[in-house]
Amino acid sequence: MADNQQLGVLKALDVAKTQLYHFTAIVIAGMGFFTDAYDLFCISLVTKLLGRIYYHKNGAAKPGTLPPEVAAAVNGVALCGTLMGQLFFGWLGDKLGRKKVYGITLIMMVVCSVASGLSFGNSPKGVMTTLCFFRFWLGVGIGGDYPLSATIMSEYANKKTRGAFIAAVFAMQGFGIMAGGIVALIFSSIFDHQFPSPIYSVDPVGSTVPQADYLWRIILMVGALPAAMTYYWRMKMPETARYTALVAKNIKQATQDMSKVLQVDLEAEEEIAEKVVQDPKLNYGLFSKEFLRRHGLPLLGTTSTWFLLDIAFYSQNLFQKDIFSAIGWIPGAATMNATHEVFKIGRAQTLIALCSTVPGYWFTVAFIDIMGRFAIQLMGFFFMTVFMFAIAFPYDHWIKPDNRIGFVIIYSLTFFFANFGPNATTFVVPAEIFPARLRSTCHGISAAAGKAGAIVGAFGFLYAAQSKDKTKTDAGYPPGIGVKNSLIMLGVINFVGMLMTFLVPESKGKSLEELSGENDETASSVVSTSGRN
Repeated sequence: MADNQQLGVLKALDVAKTQLYHFTAIVIAGMGFFTDAYDLFCISLVTKLLGRIYYHKNGAAKPGTLPPEVAAAVNGVALCGTLMGQLFFGWLGDKLGRKKVYGITLIMMVVCSVASGLSFGNSPKGVMTTLCFFRFWLGVGIGGDYPLSATIMSEYANKKTRGAFIAAVFAMQGFGIMAGGIVALIFSSIFDHQFPSPIYSVDPVGSTVPQADYLWRIILMVGALPAAMTYYWRMKMPETARYTALVAKNIKQATQDMSKVLQVDLEAEEEIAEKVVQDPKLNYGLFSKEFLRRHGLPLLGTTSTWFLLDIAFYSQNLFQKDIFSAIGWIPGAATMNATHEVFKIGRAQTLIALCSTVPGYWFTVAFIDIMGRFAIQLMGFFFMTVFMFAIAFPYDHWIKPDNRIGFVIIYSLTFFFANFGPNATTFVVPAEIFPARLRSTCHGISAAAGKAGAIVGAFGFLYAAQSKDKTKTDAGYPPGIGVKNSLIMLGVINFVGMLMTFLVPESKGKSLEELSGENDETASSVVSTSGRN
């Protein structure tokens, strides 16, 4: 069907000039992602503190650390919850509407952020069990935010700057990661000043003051604030016109909602609107042959590239500790007290976010509607492959003290091109290329594939990267294949991601209905527009 047969209310959205409501939507949806990133990454700021508080061993040369199975649970349970939330709330967003489900996910994030910091008891088992329980449900809420925020932003945006708007929502993750580091800096400084204590090597017990138990709880609970602050504004946003018109089939309501949003008169021709029908053959479901024919390869492309990207992206912790130690951001644990260690970790996370993560995201925002999604994703995977191999093959050279500066530079470039590349585009494209009635579901499936990759990257490679020499492995870990071989594997994974990118269609400058084929399913334009000052 020709583009001029697109429903008028949707065409008005596609050609609307960039205005205040676009930026309002970015802020409202973006604050959800700000909260998501804060909640997911703030746990890494306090895991060493949790080890000092709950797993201290008298007479040990080093402070207590979380046992491998506990560390895996504390760090990974939110990722598992996120995967489930992406699948469930993605599906629910297509069944009940984006707006209704959007509020549910936000409430879950607020309640579970607070509950995580109120983990019951003071025994290691009791605290870790309840912490993992609430962080799992926090992850479920975070997972729901992925498909809903992306879908809402794509359905509100005009086609000229849609990529930049969706990428801007995702880019708020960078600020969320940075905010986590800043909050840790502020509160650890306060605690260090109010409750001074000696370093671990001088007084192992006294280096962790009892009040430090409040520090990690406060850092986790602060994540509830940005989510709570945006709840009212989320509930005031009308349902997207594309859901109301194409899924709920209430064109009159869609027209009324968008008339207010766009500040343009949109008049629904009700007699014609009531006659709008869809060909039953084209009203296909997710598990139909027609969906497989039309969207099977693109869905394979979005799921596989996100899965492969997140394996590499979340396995950065393989050599992040080497980076931090090499440039003196984190001294030996025994040379610090508990609160000062939190300060050092918070400073490292803030600097990495400021110098690498945030700029990479915003480069994508700036160039995505100029270069296109395909070019940015292909470029990102290509440079991630190049720089990963540049670290991997001469790894023994880079870990020598005289060569650490080069190591830091290449590491930063790998991170930069992940964000100015597939880490952003894998979020944008699934919100654009699927039909409205399946858009949230397909984005959720793609995002869940990414989180499966994150789990593989964060934990599979954590074990794989252990030294082949049993005497050199981290406490509690079996021998692995070593960091060098792990990095070579990650380089190969990035290369495969580059190849799978060829399955993903370019969506720059096209309407959502043109991309999804829904123009073929809509009977005729039923809305006329006239300007209004």
